[in-house]
Amino acid sequence: MKESTFNITKLQDLKIAMRGAGDLATGVALRLHRSGFENLLLLETKHPLAVRRLVSFSEAVCRGKMSVEGVTARHIKDVAEFGECIAGREIPLLVDPGAGSFAQYQPDVVIDAIIAKRNTGTGIDDAELVIGLGPGFDAGVDVHLVVETMRGHGLGRVVREGTALPDTGIPGSIAGFTHQRLLRAPNDGVFETACDIGDEVVAGERVATVAGTPVVAHVSGVLRGLLRSNTPVSLRTKLGDIDPRGEVAFCSTSSDKAMAVAGGVLEAILWHHNC
Repeated sequence: MKESTFNITKLQDLKIAMRGAGDLATGVALRLHRSGFENLLLLETKHPLAVRRLVSFSEAVCRGKMSVEGVTARHIKDVAEFGECIAGREIPLLVDPGAGSFAQYQPDVVIDAIIAKRNTGTGIDDAELVIGLGPGFDAGVDVHLVVETMRGHGLGRVVREGTALPDTGIPGSIAGFTHQRLLRAPNDGVFETACDIGDEVVAGERVATVAGTPVVAHVSGVLRGLLRSNTPVSLRTKLGDIDPRGEVAFCSTSSDKAMAVAGGVLEAILWHHNC
């Protein structure tokens, strides 16, 4: 990578834009914010699909504001509101899935945290430093650096050449359960539920419906994540996440995975600045 040319007086002046504000992206935002990076802009879709809503800044799209572990993100309507938001020690979030705001914001760093398992439009020329999280990015080709998101020995490591590990389609194991702990849409339709995050469920219990088709829990535990009721979904959309450990406190704090990935992003920014 070429020598850094960040045109800033101090590292904290970097303008950082992050595509996505789900639970992994929120962990990254928390770590950067707490490390003194104040100029952080989050971009989301009009209808976010993050199931771990209590630890996802994407909830600000619906609520106006969302606080996670004492840090607050605020939904803004335009980049012009950025300064006021930052002055209030809040993280601005803009509905801008196509990243059209880049032309006005002109970020120094772009982080693709959409976690789509593929590149949905991020390019290496979007900023001086472009970081992709997880599979779907090639370091040195469509992004400068990649951060590994696969649970295991490499979680959170910075990939300087090549790609992250390929998506296996198998969720990370928690208490010995992988795909069994996830709730997925059995068909297209509107997701409806009377349950909420933090509720206890038992295996075999009907948790929700999609267009009238039951969605049943396959393991017992606590609902760590759940989409908003009345959300339109398509076949196999992730609807919820059951934590078999049964710890309700885990529902409202960023996961070990999110914080490990966040550490990799922080390393990537510092390495680029100091290389």
